[in-house]
Amino acid sequence: VQLQACGGGLVQAGGSLRLACAASGRTFSRYTVAWFRQAPGKEREFVAAIHWSGYPTYYVDSVKGRFTISRDNAKSTVYLQMNSLKPEDTAVYYCAADDVSSHFGRDSKKYDSWGQGTEVTVSS
Repeated sequence: VQLQACGGGLVQAGGSLRLACAASGRTFSRYTVAWFRQAPGKEREFVAAIHWSGYPTYYVDSVKGRFTISRDNAKSTVYLQMNSLKPEDTAVYYCAADDVSSHFGRDSKKYDSWGQGTEVTVSS
């Protein structure tokens, strides 16, 4: 499956952004999808994941209560709603997908398909 991430931008601390990951090429409804991010000078880290069925979802502790991952299989799109953004959320955000249900989780090596990334900058 091919993935295209969009929705990044520049926002002030406390603001919101909604990222979208649009898929094409395969039956997207059977894909588990995750968001990862990579800040300058840091390793890529897991942010959130959603099972192909829409449940469960899984978040890194630092975004719990602020970010929400959701999906619209009819549109082959997964969203990451990001509220109460902080400067430390600044990073390039990547979506990733895999069609093996048991790969749901935070391990980036389990995801076969990756989007190109969208940049999020949060100013203080």
